[in-house]
Amino acid sequence: MKEIVFLGGGRITSALVAGLRMAKFNKPILVHDRNLHKLRELEKLYRVSIEPHRRSAVDRARILIIAVRPASVAQLLHEMSPVNRPLLAVSLAAGIPLAKLRAQLGPPVKWVRAMPSPVSRVGHGLTAITFDRLFPAKQRREIHSLFRAVGEVVEIPENRFDAFTVTYSSSHGYHALATLTNAAVKLGLDEKTALTAAAHALADGIVAWRDGNTSLTELLNEAATPGGIAAAVMQKIDQAGYQRAIKAGLEAGLRRAQNNAKL
Repeated sequence: MKEIVFLGGGRITSALVAGLRMAKFNKPILVHDRNLHKLRELEKLYRVSIEPHRRSAVDRARILIIAVRPASVAQLLHEMSPVNRPLLAVSLAAGIPLAKLRAQLGPPVKWVRAMPSPVSRVGHGLTAITFDRLFPAKQRREIHSLFRAVGEVVEIPENRFDAFTVTYSSSHGYHALATLTNAAVKLGLDEKTALTAAAHALADGIVAWRDGNTSLTELLNEAATPGGIAAAVMQKIDQAGYQRAIKAGLEAGLRRAQNNAKL
């Protein structure tokens, strides 16, 4: 039986495999990486097959997941070429367009780009996918099913992929949690209490929006009574440039993704 093969045994592979195993995904998974220690750790933790030889790993693939850094994709595909049999390939490399992937390996390979979250590790991931032209309908459903095992899936046009990439990252939540916690500690809270309060402010508030039927505008109005403490806090944060800072950050991420496309 052909396997789902990951080329690259780094963080996102670890997160996806952990989430798949937690979801009782029982199809065969194989991982290739040059780092044998990393492979053995994945084998031990998640009961995956491992293969230190890239060509052997590719030959065993039914679905091939490219899980290396964008700067390494071109060289990796060059070393894989030629591929002379039908193959479904999933690129997790931010910014690398389908046209460039298609040109590297030719028509036997059908491509899809996917952008999964590390939160897939605990089954609450969010994955954007976009398919190359002529990608078979049955296999589209299979790719959707694969990523749905670790969380929500959204299919979006490729020209919106970079904007999604810079917006969806769990790093936004972690960064906000760390920043709010540190500010509260400076006001006198102990770190444990500050972290609990900040986590409630961010996570529980967002879950209330996601799981309820109340609009974000209504929730903001409910939480920040005019003239109250929360309203004063939000007003000062905005005056200090919060929205400008977020916009500048996303724009920096877009520029990095666009640079990746040139690699």
